[in-house]
Amino acid sequence: MTFGKGCHLHLIDGSAFIFRAYHALPPLTRKSDGLPIGAVAGFCNMLQRYIDGNNGSDAATHVAVIFDYSGKSFRNDLYDQYKANRPPAPEDLVPQFPLTREATRAFNIACEEIEGYEADDIIATLAHQARDAGGRVTIVSSDKDLMQLVGDGVEMLDPMKNKRIDREGVMEKFGVGPERVVDVQALAGDSVDNVPGAPGIGVKTAALLINEYGSLEELLDRAEEIKQPKRRQTLIEKRDQIEMSKKLVQLDCHMELDFTLDDLEVRDPDPEVLMHFLAEMEFRTLTKRIADQIGVEPPAIKDTDPRGAEPGEADTPEELPFKPEDYECVRDAAALAGWIAQARERGYVAVDTETTGLDEMRADLVGISLCIEPGKACYIPLAHKDGADDLFGSDNLAEGQMPLDEALDLLKPVLEDESVLKIGQNMKYDAKIFARYGVDVAPIDDTMLMSYAMNAGLHGHGMDTLSERYLGHTPIPIKSLLGSGKSQITFDRVPVDDAVKYAAEDADITLRLWQLFKPQLHQTRVTTVYETLERPLVPVLARMEMDGIKVDRDTLSRMSNAFAQKMAGFEAELYELAGHEFNVQSPAQVGAILFEEMGLEGGKKTKTGQWSTPADVLEDLATEHDFAARVLDYRQLQKLKSTYTDALQDHIHPETGRVHTSYLQSGANTGRLSSNDPNLQNIPVRSEEGRRIREAFVADEGKVLLSLDYSQIELRILAEIAGIDALKQAFKDGLDIHAMTASEMFDVPLGEMTPEIRRRAKAINFGVIYGISAFGLARNLRIPRAEAQDFITRYFERFPGIRTYMDETKEFAKEHGFVKTLFGRKINTPEITAKGPRAGFAQRAAINAPIQGTAADVIRRAMIRMPAAIEGLPAKMLLQVHDELLFEVDADRAEDVIARAREVMESAAAPAVHLSVPLTVDAGQGANWAEAH
Repeated sequence: MTFGKGCHLHLIDGSAFIFRAYHALPPLTRKSDGLPIGAVAGFCNMLQRYIDGNNGSDAATHVAVIFDYSGKSFRNDLYDQYKANRPPAPEDLVPQFPLTREATRAFNIACEEIEGYEADDIIATLAHQARDAGGRVTIVSSDKDLMQLVGDGVEMLDPMKNKRIDREGVMEKFGVGPERVVDVQALAGDSVDNVPGAPGIGVKTAALLINEYGSLEELLDRAEEIKQPKRRQTLIEKRDQIEMSKKLVQLDCHMELDFTLDDLEVRDPDPEVLMHFLAEMEFRTLTKRIADQIGVEPPAIKDTDPRGAEPGEADTPEELPFKPEDYECVRDAAALAGWIAQARERGYVAVDTETTGLDEMRADLVGISLCIEPGKACYIPLAHKDGADDLFGSDNLAEGQMPLDEALDLLKPVLEDESVLKIGQNMKYDAKIFARYGVDVAPIDDTMLMSYAMNAGLHGHGMDTLSERYLGHTPIPIKSLLGSGKSQITFDRVPVDDAVKYAAEDADITLRLWQLFKPQLHQTRVTTVYETLERPLVPVLARMEMDGIKVDRDTLSRMSNAFAQKMAGFEAELYELAGHEFNVQSPAQVGAILFEEMGLEGGKKTKTGQWSTPADVLEDLATEHDFAARVLDYRQLQKLKSTYTDALQDHIHPETGRVHTSYLQSGANTGRLSSNDPNLQNIPVRSEEGRRIREAFVADEGKVLLSLDYSQIELRILAEIAGIDALKQAFKDGLDIHAMTASEMFDVPLGEMTPEIRRRAKAINFGVIYGISAFGLARNLRIPRAEAQDFITRYFERFPGIRTYMDETKEFAKEHGFVKTLFGRKINTPEITAKGPRAGFAQRAAINAPIQGTAADVIRRAMIRMPAAIEGLPAKMLLQVHDELLFEVDADRAEDVIARAREVMESAAAPAVHLSVPLTVDAGQGANWAEAH
């Protein structure tokens, strides 16, 4: 068939298919030899789905899969830093590249790549040839660089969203038509491909300029007319760089090809060739499915997976498309009863709540979504308002909703049924919402925490991230429903029909992720971590957060006033040191005094030419000059006032009189919890003022606060992991490890130890084991760098095993790409082989992770056991702050609670891990947190 009018060419971006398949599916290896084939499996599924969908009046008559050729392109000759920032392909993906080419040929689809050129250039050339021959072109890709080709019979199809991109779509993306996309890209640059562009000019500004002046060339010729000084200067001074950037982003539409459009005609696959390839890859399920379609007998293949199907095939959630029109809106008890019956029959159900806000203690329940199998989900609207999308709409309930009490009465038995698993994404939020309505959800599974247990350090664990990465699906953005800024509405103002699509999709995604992740927990050997450290902690944290801690508003107000007065004193002192008044809160004015008037070295200017005075710069200068030290003191007080004594007052719940923080289990790669809204874990304890803030956290009348704190747990774990006999013995003998270090480092007898000397030893103990540099230690202790380096040298001489541990841990991380805690938590280290400044950070993080992570695992185990241990006592566990647990208890039972809690904490590692170094816990009590700590 000669290509011409009436023909339709599909050009598939092969590299995009490969990377989507790789990131969307779990690792898979060929059983016979261990060859990685996960990306190939996904790629083959995508090709087969493309073939199945290529029918009807819009079907392709010609098709090709276009690949990038490995190695440099002609653009590297134009600019040697082109794509210099791109990381190398994952090791397990590299051997799969040639296999995807084989797969394409096995499906009898044209497979093209050309040395020295990128796939985009081949696509551009073919698109122009097809258009000139009178045919139509569909580019199957979402790559923004290809949008310059759209128009005149050329369109794009985003396979991720199944969305067609025409001229209007390009306008929406770039603010200009396809013919001016390269002009915008030349100005805006591209950090991914390392195209420099014009510094300080983004896509929106670039589009405004191009629309005003008509073209890049006209803009550059008339740059002197630009009124904004910095922009004018950039365009004039960076003209050569901008023009070179245009050459980098401009696609070559006139390549010499060694094939023609006629060679790309759609052809049926040769059954024998295709079956042989699929069998060779050991794709059992896909082989059988295609064999059934084309009417041949599938070859015999050994199972690649104990379940009889490889990931990425018929058993994965990705097989069923997301169809919002298939989601059900449940409006009455009869319909809801049907969904509940199906959940009971299956033994599991994905659950999600929609509310009026993110604060679980104040948000109202608006609706509930359920999903029982991929593609089969519903939404139960409960409290949507009339005038739904109007910020000032009616407060009357919209019609066609279930009464909230009726829905909860029906759902409560199944949500509390131990035989039905409730699956959620960040299930703690939903559990707290339900708890406020009298429903105790259990048992639960959490896809966010499953991802965290498997992939800590590799990527985020939010639902949108997981959906795009593992399901290849971009969820409906919440902003499309609520808006943003001053016009943003709450979810109860969203029309019910729109809410159904959004909310049911969330439950659908959650169930698909669960089906994908659940077997992977075993495959990646982190089932124990998830089942013993993550899942059982959810209800414990939910209870702590709901109980909250009482905060005295009057104490905070008095502290705010005291801080303001002390800040005024620092201001007066700074004026005296500077010799004149200035704005202490202006980094530029502070910098001018330090680096211009005082002539100190180390200053840096911002892009606008103003002096920058971040904390690290001031900390270096504070060892040399009182002015810098006093600015730091001023800023510390300012932060305490704004972040805590002022802001905490706004977080006091109007009904409970308490502050209810929210803990995030997946926030830190090492397993440490993070505290948000408000953050109660970062209240400074080094300064007197920081410690005083804890005075505002008080016990109810007749009660006291108890603080139980692990003593030097990370040093104890270091001694255990690294096998440091001297440290082990010191801990067994009950010695003060910081005083011991101080005595040996500074030649001071224990009897003559001062708090300041011990503080320095403590900083060295904790700093050196995490790879702190002399530069960092000098900054922390405000001492000369040479003195700090001497401390570090002597420290390693005294404890040589620490250096061995550090070196071995770095090598293990480089070889395996992760490190582990004593409890099996895997912390991935993807940047361990990075170059430049990132290398030092990545190595320090790898050294730190097994120690800090093991300590985090220990206190998690203690928290999980604690509710049962203190059951029957008038006590509540309120807060966890790093190595400390805080309780509220009746004053006359304080000692009983201390005894039980201490026993749980000191034995928390057992029986999973036997520590030869004892864990000890310090305990205190008082009317407020400061007294107890």
